[in-house]
Amino acid sequence: MAGSNEMVVPLNTWVLISNFKLAYTLLRRPDGTFNRHLAEFLDRKVPANANPVDRVFSFDVIIDRGTSLLSRIYRPAIVEEPQPNIVELEKPVTAEVVPVIIFFHGGSFAHSSANSAIYDTLCRRLVGICKAVVVSVNYRRAPENRYPCAYDDGCTALKWVNSRSWLQSRKDSKVHIFLAGDSSGGNIAHHVATRAVESGIDVLGNILLNPMFGGQERTESERRLDGKYFVTLQDRDWYWRAFLPEGEDRDHLACNPFGPNGRSLEEINFPKSLVVVAGFDLIQDWQLAYVEGLKKAGKEVKLLYLEQATIGFYLLPNNNHFHTVMAELALLGSVFFLIYRLPSLVVW
Repeated sequence: MAGSNEMVVPLNTWVLISNFKLAYTLLRRPDGTFNRHLAEFLDRKVPANANPVDRVFSFDVIIDRGTSLLSRIYRPAIVEEPQPNIVELEKPVTAEVVPVIIFFHGGSFAHSSANSAIYDTLCRRLVGICKAVVVSVNYRRAPENRYPCAYDDGCTALKWVNSRSWLQSRKDSKVHIFLAGDSSGGNIAHHVATRAVESGIDVLGNILLNPMFGGQERTESERRLDGKYFVTLQDRDWYWRAFLPEGEDRDHLACNPFGPNGRSLEEINFPKSLVVVAGFDLIQDWQLAYVEGLKKAGKEVKLLYLEQATIGFYLLPNNNHFHTVMAELALLGSVFFLIYRLPSLVVW
């Protein structure tokens, strides 16, 4: 809640995120271990549903049996079609052009999953708003699986998606891939995009919602917002210690991509990016530094800064910030279709 009389955070958002914070506090142990059994019990999950919900159906696929990596696929349902059977779930897309969004859920690398109810709902919204197929990746989580496991799983999902003939657009027989994620998922999307260049796979764009970046130095926003709006520096530090290689600090490339140990992007074909930053997120200075890092490297990036938004605002449609971001994503979807129908158009 805000310190003034104005309620910046809608009540049900405040309750939702406060409940998450309470649960997260119970799950983290001072010795760096994590109560995974309790976490799975507390995380409300929903099954995949071949029966369309809000004109979207979903199904789960194991894409790497070696690591038991699962992804949940969301596809738009055609009204007049009957419920698909198991054979028809992977039938070829029928649209001339269709974006495929590979989505990485948030949870500070430790929490949530592809079948968490809040992310199932968000992915269904992305299908409708972007007219896309969404592939939500159930990557391995810390601290049981530290860096680089989540990035490895993201790359496995990227290669799997790129190899699916049924995801190819009819117009050019290509899979048109976008990467998206919130919090730690936004961090994963960035690092998977850098690896995609090495794999020779084209990624058309990155969509990062409140991406989780950091660094060893304390910033002004971290000091000012520590303990306000749900998150403390102590919380953030715990998650970085749980994810990064043992003995590494927050200037590791995974945490601080443009820091002293970062990698230059100037010479690589890095995708265009949309970065959404909430004004009440204590790591906003690191997110803004990330945007500046992309600009200095000569990469196209659009910043959407929402001054009075908090973490998780995009999970519930009860605030103007939610609708602002969804309208921006709908615009990106429209521009995508225009580009591929009018190839001379160069805007994004």
